[in-house]
Amino acid sequence: MPDIFDVMAERRSIRKYLEEDVSERDLNIILEAACSAPSAGNLQAYDIVVVRDPTKRKLLAKASYNQTFMARAPVHLVFFSVPRRSARVYGPRGMELYSLQDATIAATFAMLAAHALGYGTCWVGAFDDNAVRGILDAPQDRRPVAIITIGRPGESGYRTSRMKMERFIFEDEYGRPFHHTKTMDKLIRPGCN
Repeated sequence: MPDIFDVMAERRSIRKYLEEDVSERDLNIILEAACSAPSAGNLQAYDIVVVRDPTKRKLLAKASYNQTFMARAPVHLVFFSVPRRSARVYGPRGMELYSLQDATIAATFAMLAAHALGYGTCWVGAFDDNAVRGILDAPQDRRPVAIITIGRPGESGYRTSRMKMERFIFEDEYGRPFHHTKTMDKLIRPGCN
């Protein structure tokens, strides 16, 4: 299995999938990875819906502003934030921020685990919240945060450029450039130097 730096360097957004299922074993590993993600107060203020039904996958693609590639991925993981679970301990900040962070970190862990197992993924964040809730019969107080499509890649994806780090990483105060030395050439994408 690749190390974490290889996984981060090699992961790409995949929008073409082979007609091959995600094994139960691998799906369970991916879900366990998601659930191992850090969360505020260990409350895990998120729910995950595993979607394998082809009709629901097509409906999710439509609800995602007709991103038709999604329907070809054999598995969708839909991450919902559960604001009240976090608010019980952290009040408004938990409601507005921590539950959202919990869901996104869990989605990221799932995505990286899937890549490590040889699957392609794509993070989908553009969708109609109410339509997604309706398709999955989710409670109104759940907020869909991300849909991660998973399947064996039918393409290699492509590298995307990144802004130069000095444009957005600062030291000690906002606006003071952080001076860094490239240490992970394999990880650093073009433009991120």
